[in-house]
Amino acid sequence: MPKGMGKVVAQNKKANHDYCIEETYEAGMVLQGTEIKSIRNGRINLKDSYARIQNGEIYLLNAHISPYEQGNRYNHDPLRQRKLLLHKREIDKLLGETKEAGYALVPLKVYLKNGYAKILIGLGKGKKNYDKREDLKKKEAKRDIERAFRERQK
Repeated sequence: MPKGMGKVVAQNKKANHDYCIEETYEAGMVLQGTEIKSIRNGRINLKDSYARIQNGEIYLLNAHISPYEQGNRYNHDPLRQRKLLLHKREIDKLLGETKEAGYALVPLKVYLKNGYAKILIGLGKGKKNYDKREDLKKKEAKRDIERAFRERQK
């Protein structure tokens, strides 16, 4: 199964607007008991989350997984940092690339694959405001062309 396939639970749509994603990596997530149940219910938010490499391990920070309703005292802290599972050589490669100025590790989407929660991490370079405006112009022009083509087909 290719990267990013499976039942998509959450997407970070703002990531493609704010960053130019150059590479993507699929990582597993180390979760506590009720976190996977909340993720299966779609109760995860990646809006302001990011990944960081600490002590040779990669962690997901600021990802909000809501507490499970039936979890009572076994519930987890919604904003705790979660360890991501990648191969050592991938982590070393990411560490070298994030040392360069402007590169960040951005979570793109969370999905379920073979019963496990996976996260797609993108290595991205921050866009400037003029890049964002240029992308919006291209998107609008493409939409206008498609609209004109559909009208001509009628």
